[in-house]
Order: sequence, then structure tokens, then C-alpha cells
Amino acid sequence: MLLDSDAESDVAYELCQVVGRAILPYRSSGVFGTAFFFQGGDDPVGESLLTAADLVGGSVGELSLRASVTEPAGVAPAVLSEAEIVPGWARFPGDGVAVLPTAGLHRYAGDGGWRWRVQPVPAGIAAGPEVVARLDADGSSAFVLAHGVREDGSRPLEVAIERVVRDGDAVLITTELPPGYVGAPVFIVQADAGGEVSPYCLGLVLPGVGAHPVATFDRIRAVLPATPGDL
Repeated sequence: MLLDSDAESDVAYELCQVVGRAILPYRSSGVFGTAFFFQGGDDPVGESLLTAADLVGGSVGELSLRASVTEPAGVAPAVLSEAEIVPGWARFPGDGVAVLPTAGLHRYAGDGGWRWRVQPVPAGIAAGPEVVARLDADGSSAFVLAHGVREDGSRPLEVAIERVVRDGDAVLITTELPPGYVGAPVFIVQADAGGEVSPYCLGLVLPGVGAHPVATFDRIRAVLPATPGDL
């Protein structure tokens, strides 16, 4: 669904309110990206951190922790090295996805006397095959929630409003995104058969030049129960 500019701004604002605390800045091997929490079901065991496989597997990566995603204030570190987290990333390069079960993240926080205060992207808005199938070459409004990279090195939460298209089996964001956006979640809105408009998390941003492939949630769901990946 292609929205007008006012509607796009409204959707971007609402997404920041609902899932803004799912998003974390990530860095590995000098490359900046974004990771996000996903809740695969009602069971906390189903929670994972997701990013792009190409960001993971080099030198030790690290997550930056915004003050809003932890509590109590002032206790959590500013940066968390993934070397301190067990189990680590499971990497699935064929699907473009890396998955970090969050049990180790919660254990690390508990040992340090703090807690995560996040808003995982819920399974209920993860796009199914029927949502992907409704995309076409005409384009839909796409909302990418990511931690970009400013000139001063800061990494604020940003929303890029772009266009996403389907070309055969490929789903693409039609423009090149700024540094820091790889791994970030991509959201769209669609109307169902009854005309009810709902938001969906389409998937995550993969590396690209001029455009970016999207690893859609049908691919992501296929690897979530898997272990241990290809690291």
C-alpha cells in the first residue's frame, strides 16, 4: 500500500511508539548495522535478537545500549560485547539472517543487576507469505527503523520512509540506505480483504548497492527454531 506523506508520517510515529525499544545499534569489524528484538510467541524462550548475517562472524561485535532499553537507570553498561553472551549468534548466510537467542542477554543483565526494558517486534505482525505475495512492482510505503551513523559518531534511532517492491521472488527497497541500516526491521501497512489496514514487519534489510534486498519473515521464521547456524 502506497500512502500519502501525512499518512506515512503518522505510521512512522506510531511504529516508534510501539516497537522503538526493540531496536539496538550494532557494530562488528568496523561495520555499523542495526539489530532488533523479535518475540516469536507467548513463551519468553521464543525471544531472539535478529540482524543481517553479513554483519556477524568477523571480529567481536558489540551492541550499544540506549538508556531507554534498560532499567534501573545508570546500571547497565553503555556497550555490550557479544563475546560475553552465551549462546552467541547463529548465522544463516543462505537466508541472510543471524539469530541470537536472548537467554544469554537476560542472564548477563541479571548478573549485572539490571533488566532489559524492550518492546520486541511481536509475532502477530510478522508478515506471512500472503502479505509478501500482495507486494508488487508498483511499490508500497516502507518504514525502516534503524540506528544510523551521524558525523559525530552518535547513533540515534531514525525512521527512513522508502519504497519496497516485489520483483519475482525478490523483495527490494528501491534506494540505497545510509550506513547503519543493514539488519534493521522493515515495516509496511496493508489492507486485508475486509479493508482493515494493519502494520506488518516485512523482514530485515540486507546489504545492497543502489537498492537493498529484504530478508522477509517467511525466510526468518524458517531459521528461528534452528541451531546452531553456520558460524
